[in-house]
Amino acid sequence: MTQSTQTKTTKPYDKKKKLVQLIHIGKSKLCLDDETYRSLLETTTGKTSTKEMTLGELNKVMTRLKQLGFTPTAPKSAGKIKQDKDPQAKLIRHLWLTLHNLGAVRDPSEKALCAYVKRQTGIDLLAWLPTHKASRVIESLKKWLERLEKQAETTEDTAPPNPQN
Repeated sequence: MTQSTQTKTTKPYDKKKKLVQLIHIGKSKLCLDDETYRSLLETTTGKTSTKEMTLGELNKVMTRLKQLGFTPTAPKSAGKIKQDKDPQAKLIRHLWLTLHNLGAVRDPSEKALCAYVKRQTGIDLLAWLPTHKASRVIESLKKWLERLEKQAETTEDTAPPNPQN
């Protein structure tokens, strides 16, 4: 097996470690006390500790926990978009959040920002933007801010003076 294929596949130890973690999460989600948990392990595999179990035995325990109602879920970070640390991306994000704070943008999330960027450039993520397209997005956000400022100025000019009591 070559070095590159070895790093791409998950090693049995890693699978076992993750399965043990998942089993412990299942134990806490099902509110099993230690005595009940050890009993479940013993009736399922004949062993009272996950450290002693093989990968097959751990899978049996996992199946039993699922039968009892445990449903494994993806970590909260799954589906989140990783933010790009590029200075242009940071400026785009800053302008976007400024627009949100002014009430021009409803959704300040990275997902909404990426949707805006895609409409402007056809590119899905900030991290993939070439410099010239990032500059175009920055300019469009700046112009949006300018329009809001002009709108605020005209609103202030046309508003009747505030009488003080």
